[in-house]
Amino acid sequence: MPARRLLPLVAAALAATLAGCGGGDDDRSDRVRVVATTAQMADIARNVGGDAVDVHPLLPAAGGDPHGHEPRPRDIEAVARAELIVLSGAGLDEWAREVIDSSGTDATVVDAGAGRPAVRRTAAGDIDPHWWHDPRNVAHAAGRIGAALADAAEDPGARRRIERNAAAYAQRVRALDRAIAGCLQRIPAGRRRLVTQHDSIGHLADRYDLEVVGTISPAQAAEAQPSAGELAALADRVRRERVAAIFPDAAGSDRLARALARQTGARVGPALYGDSLGRPGSREATYLGMEAANAERLAHGLTDGRVRCAIRP
Repeated sequence: MPARRLLPLVAAALAATLAGCGGGDDDRSDRVRVVATTAQMADIARNVGGDAVDVHPLLPAAGGDPHGHEPRPRDIEAVARAELIVLSGAGLDEWAREVIDSSGTDATVVDAGAGRPAVRRTAAGDIDPHWWHDPRNVAHAAGRIGAALADAAEDPGARRRIERNAAAYAQRVRALDRAIAGCLQRIPAGRRRLVTQHDSIGHLADRYDLEVVGTISPAQAAEAQPSAGELAALADRVRRERVAAIFPDAAGSDRLARALARQTGARVGPALYGDSLGRPGSREATYLGMEAANAERLAHGLTDGRVRCAIRP
């Protein structure tokens, strides 16, 4: 039976369990229990909350696809125990609404990206939900998450630490924005066009004056497969627009990127992080490290290694 059909049954069983045992050991913790739908939102919440929060992401850091996540029974349990739920929003994690409704939680729900300063539309006219690839939006989200965490914290000292953390993290994000701009502005004008696996880094391209000429996957989900006609049309565009490099997605296969490169003579650049972060323990496992890596890889791939950046977030 699909996980979504199981959700109401699991929710009922969980409610009975929680009522019978009065919650678990976590209920006695003075930390704010936070559930974040995506790895990016979880990382921001950890940086802002510090030792005042306990953060549980519903998606894994590496390889998680927020577009097609199938909620699991343990997602309901985490949401039922949460005091604050952080959504990425913009349609990316609509599946979480069903989990929240099924859990019976009374947690506060915050849409981290609501009211963000930079909003982008895709080629199809839809709102692009990958808003965190513009650091200005992340600085904004840090403030929203910080305010929600401060409201949820019972200890005045914890509230003050959260407020300081939020301000400090937003400052680090703004410094990253400046470092990325300094790196990517070194790419010559004729080398700023690229193709990506799917439409996930448009906010980054818009922010730093790059042009995503097309995407291999016809949908925003990386695993969506293009037709032969769509690939042929993209190959024509790559040749016509003199695309410098084709960038696969770090969470998927580079097979189609390499096939397109063979057809067109374009280079295959290093894999980029679109929907997910890197493996736990890696530099790219944090938002700041992931975005710095994306900028370094773009500069290297678009210039055949002539522009090299070392961004320290």
